[in-house]
Amino acid sequence: MKVVKGWNRFSLIQQIIVGIIIGAILGMVVPSWSAIGVLGELFIGALKAIAPLLVFFLIIESLSKHKKGTKTHMKTVFVLYILATLVAAFTAVLACYLFPVNLVLPDAFTGQEAPDDLAGILTGILTNAVSNPVRALMEGEYLAILFWASLIGFSLRTVGESTKKMVSDLSAAISRVVQIIIRFAPFGIIGLVYNSVAEVGVSGLAEYSKIILLVVGTMLVVSFIVYPLMVFVMLRQNPFPLTIYTMKESGIPAFFTRSSAVNIPINMKLSEKLGLNKESYAISIPLGATANSGGAAITISIMTLSAAHTLGMEIPFTLAFLLCLLSAISATGVSGIAGGSLLLIPLACSLFNISNDIAMQVVGIGFVIGVIQDSVETAVNSASDLLFTAVAEFYDLKKAGKPVDVNQRVKEAIASKDA
Repeated sequence: MKVVKGWNRFSLIQQIIVGIIIGAILGMVVPSWSAIGVLGELFIGALKAIAPLLVFFLIIESLSKHKKGTKTHMKTVFVLYILATLVAAFTAVLACYLFPVNLVLPDAFTGQEAPDDLAGILTGILTNAVSNPVRALMEGEYLAILFWASLIGFSLRTVGESTKKMVSDLSAAISRVVQIIIRFAPFGIIGLVYNSVAEVGVSGLAEYSKIILLVVGTMLVVSFIVYPLMVFVMLRQNPFPLTIYTMKESGIPAFFTRSSAVNIPINMKLSEKLGLNKESYAISIPLGATANSGGAAITISIMTLSAAHTLGMEIPFTLAFLLCLLSAISATGVSGIAGGSLLLIPLACSLFNISNDIAMQVVGIGFVIGVIQDSVETAVNSASDLLFTAVAEFYDLKKAGKPVDVNQRVKEAIASKDA
């Protein structure tokens, strides 16, 4: 019991780091003990089983909460959130073309082919999308899950609040199940890393550093180049003081909490210090915790395209562009739990005809690199929630003939002595 209590005092990140070290050591010392690899198979199997249900109910819950006919001044914020997520996904696809990376997929085989004409792509998407929803949940056919969940979610907008609460409770319960499974991630990581080291050696494990650099590097480019460029186009002012302020004050806390939802109170206080309209940020900040997911779109796009590259697929630009759209859409439904974006990778992989078994191996790799990836992803998402909430309000004021000196607002916020 003392060992268990001592283990539980470590954070999940620390436990995963320990799991990586133990798995690597066992893979080098006792590569013939294949039973250790069962831990990884059990972990991936559990995620593979619950992921379709999680995606299904998250999408339904998200869409059912929208109240038909609601009038708000959130149009600019919402457009910025969706546009930022789409641009982030596109940047990730471009990064994959410039710096292709092979993943460590011991059970994969090369030579798979992706559809190469737009008509074939669209036909496949439409055909798969309308397949039997029960079978889709059983077999993990994510395009069909996305389609039917969207229809059901839109249909539930007009039903009673009690029905919506039931859906929300089911979604919360499934999310809780996923959280329980993820608590066993360190043990699953031991098995996954053991299998990788035992089968491909330490050199294969070193490949993880390449995918980490690609994912984190892309997120930094989006945060400090792409997003500031969007801000400049909107406001025609120097974007970096506001960008750096949001990343420092919001991104750093989010890096350690690894939860955009937990960071909502921080972003609300920072919005107040920036002098923003409370009626606006009281809605946009909580909304951004789910709808603004540029970091998640980057993770989904890069991991999926890297899997396709590893399998020897020749990906046409049209298909990669569709991945941008799919990643942007799916990222807005990412669960608030740690590693939530990883569970949507199979959805993107389905566009490339990549089997669910291979997709779940990619998810396993995501958990290995998640020690760094998930923290940076959350920082990007949370900081941009605050950034685009401010930009949207400043842009609307500019259009109304009431321009704002953004740099002065930032200076006043920094000078503020409020906690």
